[in-house]
Amino acid sequence: MSLSGLSLADSIGWMATAVFVASYFFSKPAMLRGLQMLGAALWMTFGVLIASKPVIVSNVLVFGAAGWTLVRARIATRSTSSAL
Repeated sequence: MSLSGLSLADSIGWMATAVFVASYFFSKPAMLRGLQMLGAALWMTFGVLIASKPVIVSNVLVFGAAGWTLVRARIATRSTSSAL
């Protein structure tokens, strides 16, 4: 048990939930993707702690998709700015 009376897994799960909900308040795509990646990393950690393969795999996919779209957007921005 942690100091708050929650297990480590529960504490991480609640942090992941808070990050996920917070992501809805950001309009900048880069910040949104970054929060999605952070939330997915927290959910993956939660999944490892509770030994849940579906939670781990689904969040590996979310992390990868958010990372890919973040990189793709940065590449597009660089190619657009270098063309000017």
